[in-house]
Amino acid sequence: MRRVLLPHDVSDDPAPAGGVIRDYAGRSMGTSWSVRLVAAADAACDNLQDGLQQQLDSIVAEMSHWETDSDLGRFNHAPADSWHVLPPAFFDVLSFAMDVARASGGAYDPTAGTLVNLWGFGPWGRYDQPDFVPPSNDEISIARSQLAARPVRLQRDGRKAWQPGGVQLDLSAVAKGYSVDRLSYYLKTQGFAHHLVEVGGELRGAGVKPDGQPWWVMLEQVTDIAPGAAAPDELVLALHGLAVATSGDYRRYFELDGKRYSHTIDPRSGMPIANDLASVTVVHAQCMAADAWSTALTVLGWRDGLHLAELQGLAARFVVRQPDGSFAEYLSTHLRSMLDE
Repeated sequence: MRRVLLPHDVSDDPAPAGGVIRDYAGRSMGTSWSVRLVAAADAACDNLQDGLQQQLDSIVAEMSHWETDSDLGRFNHAPADSWHVLPPAFFDVLSFAMDVARASGGAYDPTAGTLVNLWGFGPWGRYDQPDFVPPSNDEISIARSQLAARPVRLQRDGRKAWQPGGVQLDLSAVAKGYSVDRLSYYLKTQGFAHHLVEVGGELRGAGVKPDGQPWWVMLEQVTDIAPGAAAPDELVLALHGLAVATSGDYRRYFELDGKRYSHTIDPRSGMPIANDLASVTVVHAQCMAADAWSTALTVLGWRDGLHLAELQGLAARFVVRQPDGSFAEYLSTHLRSMLDE
């Protein structure tokens, strides 16, 4: 069964008369990116590929935890009790991520990179290496206690962040979403108001296609469906002034001694999540927000996650695994109000 989601607000701004769709693509942040845009037939687009790539390269230079010489990498290796002036974009993304951390009761935490690294999902000690050993309970307890005892502090005046010592920032659950927003903003400054941006599966659409249709996308589906089990209903979204991000336990994980370990770590326990959620999708005006909130809601589980989504006014979809291998679906009120029924 296929259902349709429509935005609440629709702009009447048409695409350029006689406009054509142009496509751009590349690699960044260990994943792919793509852009589709509507341009006038005589529009100058020769420098767009380089311009889009430069936007992404600058984000990596600031916020990548894989690069030791990025601004984030230098913060992670900085001495204890030191203040650091952050670039404007880095500071804004970190501030937003920490706001989501507070609002979610710590279900998402951009300062919990040490726990992510312990479980082999960081830039070193990877789970796919033959010498990988899961962390002990003592290692997890020490990391959690250190995180609680000396948290990162931000000072908006001067865009400063305080490194208490040993804190590892990890913005992987928000940086892709931010990069989508950044590319969308860049395209608008270049005069291309009608476009669809995608980075690693996170999407944002603006305006319409030359035929007046919005950018139609299908919400990401779970991939590990049990034999004989019915797949969740397909949801198709008109990405018109909206962004969408999905978190799922089927994306990255490892198995050890017959047990499956998700790449999503619950900072409150220090353990990979082990709830019955297959995926969480969030639709939002900002892809950065959709990205961070989809992670937080995934950690919370569908009951607590749905409750928080209602409190926050989030448009969220929860796909839950059932004991018989089938799936149940729960939609927040805000997302349900978008259904074309």
